[in-house]
Amino acid sequence: MDLSIVIPLFNEEESLPELCAWIERVMLANNYSYEVIMIDDGSTDESWAIIEQLRNGNSNLKGIKFQRNYGKSAALNEGFKAAQGDVIITMDADMQDSPDEIPELRKMIVEDGFDMVSGWKKKRYDNTLTKNIPSKLFNAAARKSSGIKLHDFNCGLKSYKKKVVKSIEVYGEMHRYIPVLAKWAGFRKIGEKVVEHRARKYGITKFGWERFVNGFLDLFSITFVGKFGKRPMHFFGLWGSICFFIGLCFSIYLIICKLMDFDFTITNRPTFYIALAVMIIGSQLFLAGFIGELIARNSSERNNYLIEDKKGLQ
Repeated sequence: MDLSIVIPLFNEEESLPELCAWIERVMLANNYSYEVIMIDDGSTDESWAIIEQLRNGNSNLKGIKFQRNYGKSAALNEGFKAAQGDVIITMDADMQDSPDEIPELRKMIVEDGFDMVSGWKKKRYDNTLTKNIPSKLFNAAARKSSGIKLHDFNCGLKSYKKKVVKSIEVYGEMHRYIPVLAKWAGFRKIGEKVVEHRARKYGITKFGWERFVNGFLDLFSITFVGKFGKRPMHFFGLWGSICFFIGLCFSIYLIICKLMDFDFTITNRPTFYIALAVMIIGSQLFLAGFIGELIARNSSERNNYLIEDKKGLQ
């Protein structure tokens, strides 16, 4: 199968018939074998009923319905599990992503050899103050921390090799950082394509200001997990040792001062309390790293590594 098109959605009943018809036109024009997997993330409108109706006229359309709203990451993760195409395309269901971009996104994977290609909505029709400016700040922080040179991490229009989506797990709110997840899984050829951003035709946006706050928190989380998830002692142990050493130096200084002058009062000095606090913090950090190592070593996934190839072994 050439393509799997994965579309998470929430309350998009108005746009679904037009979107499916547009996708079908593009698929037929390019003679692709394909499937469209729509994941209904607990919609409260008639989205699922419309998906069932559309499937009656197009057997390539498939659907997954969540019993409640779990979020975009959960929807994408289930879609990735179900996808069977050689190339997987993700797009939003609100008609702001153009299916006409699909052939070029597929070409960049199949012919140009990219592991993943992310869309870049260079010209946007969103509100400047509430969406465009926060988005620019968020993307700048993501570029700096991840080292991935993308302008638009959060663009829903992306293409992937099948191997990429089968090698990553999207959870929480990590759909914003799929390029980072792909990089940590060893897929480093990540490209970018300028794509059309269309003005919203139906409904209203499902995301508010809280997504940017959550986005920055998730950025810290995924950076830490990616670097230290399997070796927490390297982080906590390092900073714990540094703090403890600083406190120890202060303590030695106070002891030397006391030995040189027995009238020197240790407990009346701010340095004493600084040394005490820093040594306690250092000990706690070190213990956190030690406990993290114990948890990691006893985890069911402690040796779950992604192996690209094997020779002479099954």
